[in-house]
Amino acid sequence: MKAQEFDLIVIGGGSGGLAGAFRAASHGAKVALLEPKELGGTCVNVGCVPKKAMWLAAELSQKLALSAQLGFNSVPPALDWREFVVHRQRYIAGIHASYMRRLDESGVVLMPCHGRLLDAHTVVNADGIRLQGRHILIATGGHPHRPDIPGAELGLVSDDFFNLCSAPAHVAIVGGGYIAVELAGVLQALGSQVELYVRGPRLLEGFDAQIADELADGMRQHGVRLHFGHSVAALERAADDGVVVLAEDGTRSDRFDALIFATGRRPNTDRLGLDAAGVATDEKRFVRVDAYQDTGVPHIHAVGDVTGQAALTPVAIAAARRLMDRVFGASPDARLDYEGIATVVFSHPPAGKVGMTEEEARLHHGDAVRVLTTRFRPMLHALADSPQRSLFKLVCAGSDDRVVGLHLLGEGADEILQGFAVAMKKGITLADLHDTVAIHPTSAEEVVLMR
Repeated sequence: MKAQEFDLIVIGGGSGGLAGAFRAASHGAKVALLEPKELGGTCVNVGCVPKKAMWLAAELSQKLALSAQLGFNSVPPALDWREFVVHRQRYIAGIHASYMRRLDESGVVLMPCHGRLLDAHTVVNADGIRLQGRHILIATGGHPHRPDIPGAELGLVSDDFFNLCSAPAHVAIVGGGYIAVELAGVLQALGSQVELYVRGPRLLEGFDAQIADELADGMRQHGVRLHFGHSVAALERAADDGVVVLAEDGTRSDRFDALIFATGRRPNTDRLGLDAAGVATDEKRFVRVDAYQDTGVPHIHAVGDVTGQAALTPVAIAAARRLMDRVFGASPDARLDYEGIATVVFSHPPAGKVGMTEEEARLHHGDAVRVLTTRFRPMLHALADSPQRSLFKLVCAGSDDRVVGLHLLGEGADEILQGFAVAMKKGITLADLHDTVAIHPTSAEEVVLMR
């Protein structure tokens, strides 16, 4: 049977794959998209979107708890978890429907099945149909990593969190990164007693150490129990389907109702036929790409988590769009600049960063670094006499005090950071901040008032 011919074959219907398909089609390309599961990938189905929904529920719970200290005499209502999940999934279903409409409108051929490379230009789908593509985009994303330890099957992974219908009474989370911190905050706010087991000495490697330490203190204030320098060696089944954590030093935990591994993610590169097409991967099986998202095989490209580059949804989308502008549009030099990407951890309160940490700045700029910090209580927490505090930090470098790093921990940090990220991209200096009139009273004004 003659292969169906396309200008672009996209393997993977997550954020990066969809963005690439839509942008290529807008340039007039004939596109096929292969995705065996729900459209939207990790972000829409078991990541950013449902995570943010649960975070919002947790935020509401914490705000309601503060209300009694501010004169409201109503009893804070409890969350009907199942009812909230109905609203969460209705929202996600709307996203799925929107994708389907856009695919239909743009003329992209959707094949709801797995795709495998046969060579540099040929993909075969699960039905045995061969597709011939001038270009191929690999955007298959990643999946949660379950460590290879005895009893690992007794633990859940982050995907499983979204199948919960209530908050486990006593839950352990293994890990200290984005996912571990976010799940710990949500579950603690919604009724669990959370214990976080972190192999290293701190949370959020890659974030500024001062911000990470302040966040750890805040998590303790909210009741999360933190165990640093704790390497989990095995899990054991306890009574009533509970779980016990065994550490490498031989210590045993109390019984947990559930345990969630948040120990990193691995690329979805198995069964893709990468070897058959000559596509190289690194030691962790991430697809190797250059600065233009090209693999070592002409006309085969990759974006998103499958490449191991800044595993963030907006990064995958931006990289895919620029790639398609270069391949099918009139922008031969288009590519994503991976420097200065802003990111937020939806902790309680949220933590965000853009640019260099203080440590990175001192390594790069030596003594020509100036650091300014401010620590304060947001007005709501001051009114309620809550101990929660915010910490904002500016890292400046050079004779002109150019802002090379901005680090925020506090209410509204997720919304505040975006605008300042734009300013930093344009080379803002400390003097520029000082020349900007503050918006009062806000937390954001602290950024322009730091001295």
